[in-house]
Amino acid sequence: MFGKKQAKPCPMCTAWIDGFNGVAHHLAQNLDLVIVAAADLPSLRSHARNRGWNRLRLLSAGSSTFKYDLGSEDKEGNQDSAISVFTRDSDGTIRHSYTGHPWSAPDIRERGIDELTPIWNVMDLTRQGRGTFYAKLDYAPS
Repeated sequence: MFGKKQAKPCPMCTAWIDGFNGVAHHLAQNLDLVIVAAADLPSLRSHARNRGWNRLRLLSAGSSTFKYDLGSEDKEGNQDSAISVFTRDSDGTIRHSYTGHPWSAPDIRERGIDELTPIWNVMDLTRQGRGTFYAKLDYAPS
């Protein structure tokens, strides 16, 4: 979402997490949902307060290789989004079972995980579809 070389939060990641905050209490009945960013924890918490995220567990990957290991950070520290799934076996072993990235192809870099966000699901129902919509951190009043 942001951190290391990316000083400002990503609007697309922010929109995605806005939606997860809204359903986190439903998901908590069956799973643990955690948002991991490279940003330091004070910056991440500040952004969360500004967005009204009050149902999410936020963690900082900090200087660890966690995001790099999962392919959501390159060698230079540039960030990209991803969704990962881990399971814990009955003996406590943690297993990585899935990671999805936003790119569907080299020239389609933002359509791989968009279906997890209701914004695009609703837009896709309309005649005009999603068009050229791109999420922003703030919108001018209409």
